[in-house]
Amino acid sequence: MSVKIRAVVLVLALIAGSLSFAHLHDLAAAAGQTGWKAWAYPISVDLLLVCVLHRLRGDRSMAAWFWFLIALVASLGANIATAGVLDLDHVPPWLRVVVAGWPALAFLGGTLLAHQPTDHTPAPASEPAPVVDRAEATEPPPAPEITTPEPAPALLVAAPAVTVPPALVDHARKVATEHRTRTGTDIDTATLRARLGVPEDLAGAIVAQLA
Repeated sequence: MSVKIRAVVLVLALIAGSLSFAHLHDLAAAAGQTGWKAWAYPISVDLLLVCVLHRLRGDRSMAAWFWFLIALVASLGANIATAGVLDLDHVPPWLRVVVAGWPALAFLGGTLLAHQPTDHTPAPASEPAPVVDRAEATEPPPAPEITTPEPAPALLVAAPAVTVPPALVDHARKVATEHRTRTGTDIDTATLRARLGVPEDLAGAIVAQLA
C-alpha cells in the first residue's frame, strides 16, 4: 500500500470514527447518561470492536463472532438511532435499559476475549534430549575388524609315474657300476643325468630303481 493510500485511509478512519463517536455520545446522553459517562460509552463500544477484530485474526470461533456481532450492533444501532429514527427528546424505556446495561455487557465480552485461549490443542511434550557422555563423544569409534579369508586348500595332484625302459635301466646300472669302480662312491642323479643325457625326472626314477 502506497503512502498516499495510507493517508487517505487514515483520514477516512478519523472522520468515520469521529462521527460514530459523536453519535454514540448523543445517544447515551439522550438515554440519561450525562457528563463523563456519555463520553465513556463510545469509547467502550469502539474498544470492544477493536478487541474483537484483533481476536478474529487468529481465532474464528463462534464466541469471537458472537461478540463481533454484539459490538457491531451496538455501534451501528447507535448511529442509526441518531438519524431521526428515534425521538431523542423522548427516549423509550427499553433503550434506557439497554444503554444502562451496556457497560456490564462490554466488560464481560472484553474479559472473555482476553482470557479465552486461542488454541485448545495441547502442545506435544518435547522428548528430553539424550545425555551423551563426553568421554564417549570424544573417543573415536573402533575400527572395523578386517577378516582375512583363509586360503583354499591346495589340491593334491599326484605326479604321474615315470616309466623307465628296462634297457635303459640295464645301461644305467652298467654306468653306475663303472662309476663306483672308478670313484669308489655311488653315482648321483646329476652325474647319471649327464652321462645318459636324460631329463632330471627320468634320471631320478632310474636312480630310485638302482638303489
